[in-house]
Amino acid sequence: MNEVKEALRNIEQKCKLFQQQQFTFIGALQHTRENAHDMIRPVASISQVQSYMDHHCNNSTDRRILNMFLNICNDLSKLCHTLEAVYSGDYITDGILERCKTLLSHSNDLSTVRAKYPHDVVNHLSCHEARNHYGGIVSLIPIVLDCMKAWIAHTEKLPRPRLQSVSGGGPVSEKRAPQDAAARAAISQNPPSGHLEAQTSTNKDNVQVKGSKHVQKNHLNNTEHCGKQRCPWKPPGRHA
Repeated sequence: MNEVKEALRNIEQKCKLFQQQQFTFIGALQHTRENAHDMIRPVASISQVQSYMDHHCNNSTDRRILNMFLNICNDLSKLCHTLEAVYSGDYITDGILERCKTLLSHSNDLSTVRAKYPHDVVNHLSCHEARNHYGGIVSLIPIVLDCMKAWIAHTEKLPRPRLQSVSGGGPVSEKRAPQDAAARAAISQNPPSGHLEAQTSTNKDNVQVKGSKHVQKNHLNNTEHCGKQRCPWKPPGRHA
């Protein structure tokens, strides 16, 4: 997407330079139309401008500005195909690109196309005849630029592919994530061996202590019993 934005910025710089020379462009169209004896119909297509430059252009100034217009249209057409390759499938973006393709088609009729506010390219035309004959051709580039900016603005609002990054590392693949989760679950369920051995030894010590306490208790019980009753092995005393 950054490369697309950079390409669009470069084209915008060319368009600004071209718009500063709009009067030169209109003059070149006027000269070539006169040479072609085509003063009735409006300049309504890119192919018409191409034909004027190829067959009816007599000076380098006119050729330079007409060629500049055609190069900008060609750059916009290439960028339109680039946008289509970057992302496709959304009906809004597809509709925007289809309009760009239609406008940039060499045979498309631009006679009724007009750029509106904030663009003032039509207002810069000096007279009614110029507006009727050149309004569509000077509106082409501003309208296409607006469409491409709208395409980028809409695409940036769309959800990105789910690509999670680890701190200090690259993206985590979908296959690795479940494995890591399983490993963490296994570690949480199975304590470390050292902890297990310590717990086992502690249990053994508890058993030994309990056993020793049981022996001592039995010994004390036997001692008390012997004190109260006569042991069986002791000889009986003499009777009076």
